Amino acid sequence: MTTTPPALTPDHALARLPELTVVDVRTPGEYASGHIPGAHNVPLDALRRALPALRAAHGELVLVCASGARAENALTVLAEHGIPAATITGGTRGWAERGHALHRPQGTSRTTWAMERQVRLTAGALVLAGLGLGQLHPAWLLLSAGVAGGLVFSALTDTCGMAAVLSKLPHNRPRATDLDATLAALGSARD
Repeated sequence: MTTTPPALTPDHALARLPELTVVDVRTPGEYASGHIPGAHNVPLDALRRALPALRAAHGELVLVCASGARAENALTVLAEHGIPAATITGGTRGWAERGHALHRPQGTSRTTWAMERQVRLTAGALVLAGLGLGQLHPAWLLLSAGVAGGLVFSALTDTCGMAAVLSKLPHNRPRATDLDATLAALGSARD
């Protein structure tokens, strides 16, 4: 087996796709809205549960998310457990920008927003609510200040508590049977 560099360009990943095991660490809703063909969905918050299956996966392991940040976090977790992996630069967004096809499963009646978009909507709505309610009582302005502080902290630490909370919403959660099937498929996939 050849050594995988820490990051593959979308073009390089496309050329090697048959020999790679691609794991998409986005939420199930984001994954359903379009993913790299053949990618397995293991949400970032389920990654530790998936470690045995990822260790047993055949082919070189490549992690992907929307833009690359969550894949980098997943890469760190896997490295801590001695599981070699790479990422795709630019994530699925970079993949699509290069003109490569995304698989969109049949039967997905609505498209779930990307987590970044969900965070922007929630943060903006909370700030506006705090400002509006601040007209009734000044203490409500603390809501806006808290969200602003959270966004600054998020940028400085490259983490996002709001995304962690939003990932718990039903449309962002995998059904247990879906995750179990993905983990079984990772262990049985052959080159």
